[in-house]
Amino acid sequence: MKLTIIGTGYVGLVSGAVFADWGHDVVCLDIDKQKIEKIKDGEMPIYEDGLEELVTRVMKEGRFRPTTDYKMAVEHGEVIFICVGTPSNQSGAADLSYVFSASESIGKYAQPNAYKIIVTKSTVPVGTHDKVRESVLKGAGSKKVDFDVASNPEFLREGTSIFDMNNTDRIVIGSSSKKAMDILEELYKHLNTEIVRADLASAELIKYAANAFLATKISFINEISQICERTKADVKTVAYGMGLDKRIGLQFLRAGIGYGGSCFPKDVEALYRTSSEKMYDFRLLRGVMDANERQREYFLDKVWSRYGSNLSTMVLGVLGAAFKNDTDDVRKSVAIDITRRLRGSGAKIKLYDPAAIENARKDLGNYNIEYLKNGEEAFDNIDALFLLTEWTEFSSYDYKKLVKKMKSKVIFDGRNLLDPGNMRKLGVEYYGVGRNGS
Repeated sequence: MKLTIIGTGYVGLVSGAVFADWGHDVVCLDIDKQKIEKIKDGEMPIYEDGLEELVTRVMKEGRFRPTTDYKMAVEHGEVIFICVGTPSNQSGAADLSYVFSASESIGKYAQPNAYKIIVTKSTVPVGTHDKVRESVLKGAGSKKVDFDVASNPEFLREGTSIFDMNNTDRIVIGSSSKKAMDILEELYKHLNTEIVRADLASAELIKYAANAFLATKISFINEISQICERTKADVKTVAYGMGLDKRIGLQFLRAGIGYGGSCFPKDVEALYRTSSEKMYDFRLLRGVMDANERQREYFLDKVWSRYGSNLSTMVLGVLGAAFKNDTDDVRKSVAIDITRRLRGSGAKIKLYDPAAIENARKDLGNYNIEYLKNGEEAFDNIDALFLLTEWTEFSSYDYKKLVKKMKSKVIFDGRNLLDPGNMRKLGVEYYGVGRNGS
């Protein structure tokens, strides 16, 4: 099948490469010439395990072509996937300008009577499909274009997205056209998973509902962590006991400093805005967002209680900048926010992240911060250590050896990576999240 992908971010680049690996003829379009040239040279604009090798191979095999040529890309694709960003605007609603710009360009370059299926993979609010259709017709002008609109939301996790696409829990396809649905189902039929056929509104809402529910689980266990701190219970034990109930499950029950990234904060806020626009007050989502913001404040309160608000005499080691492990993405990263606030209180920062150092540098700049090439260097002569991203590497360090390099053995563990009892045996003053009153 001839496929066109518009956008070379996490969703577009991974989807295009995997489609090509499945044997399809893929053109991947982006208006950023520098990004496209880097992809052609085998240099990926994002950190994703296995992506560089996959893209290099499918390009060499002739099934994946990166381009900036809109006309060629639109003419190529029988199915055109819109995979552009939908960031939050100032009101909290999803900014759909990139989606509509892409849709209008498809209309502009589509050939008369050449049937196209135009699919939104970007996460978009309910009802966006109508405006996509309008934008395509606007771009086409007086030209007659033959197309159907569909929704095919992605459920990829940054860091494991190639695996996720090949081993997905479900495929969701939404359209008012049976022809479009049948073609899209053909694209995915080889996967051993359930294909959910839905109307367009339901398909668009499924992604928002799923992300909002997962964010709710995170905020819930974070709220439980606060009860644990006040009752000297252990949130990890509580979460494990809860999660063994198959109705609840263990996933997304890890207490910490709150969720971040390019999806959960944006999607929860956008769903709340949609509900408000439809004259419904989604109070639960307000609570989820509020709990997520408060969680980092509770964590920082431990710092202010221990040292006061002036940290100008202190050097702090920070492990983690990405919003989660196995990615270089720092968008709306709680780790970045906390690091910025520690520095804003006067502290000098020594920062390490296995993948996100360069993105952290772009976000934080160079003032009063040293970027490290090795995580163990973050322990050297510091007043306290902060663990802010749940990289497996950080929990595997030899802390018995490394804490001896610290000026003061104080650790603030925002992701509960370490065992409080083991740390205290090493003479560490340990602060976790909901860990037996810590």
